[in-house]
Amino acid sequence: MFLFDTNVLLDIATRDRVWENWSAARVAEAVNRGEAAINPIIYAELLPAFDDEDALDHFLPPALFKRLPLPYAAAIPAARAFAAYRKNGGIKTSPLPDFYIGGHAETQGFTLVTRDTARYRSYFPKVKLIAPER
Repeated sequence: MFLFDTNVLLDIATRDRVWENWSAARVAEAVNRGEAAINPIIYAELLPAFDDEDALDHFLPPALFKRLPLPYAAAIPAARAFAAYRKNGGIKTSPLPDFYIGGHAETQGFTLVTRDTARYRSYFPKVKLIAPER
């Protein structure tokens, strides 16, 4: 299963001049395999870019993008990542959405498609990433 980070989907939604083609190709590959997924955190991060839920559901049809629940077990690696972030000088006072997304990918063995490789490689080294080469 391929879990899509918000930034990749926003590349397509906003028609980003630099990243749209790369992101659209990754989505097409996963959709063609029937393995494209999002979770409630990703959905919530995407929704403000759309007029309403219907527009977002049109952009990410449920028949093509599996809507996966965030498993309770994802809280453990998310908390571990947050503790490491704070130890490294992070100033946020609660876990970042990326920590829940990374925790979800880690606990379920999903491949995460993202452009935010630094945070995921630092805090979720077990998660397989698909990312552009820089």
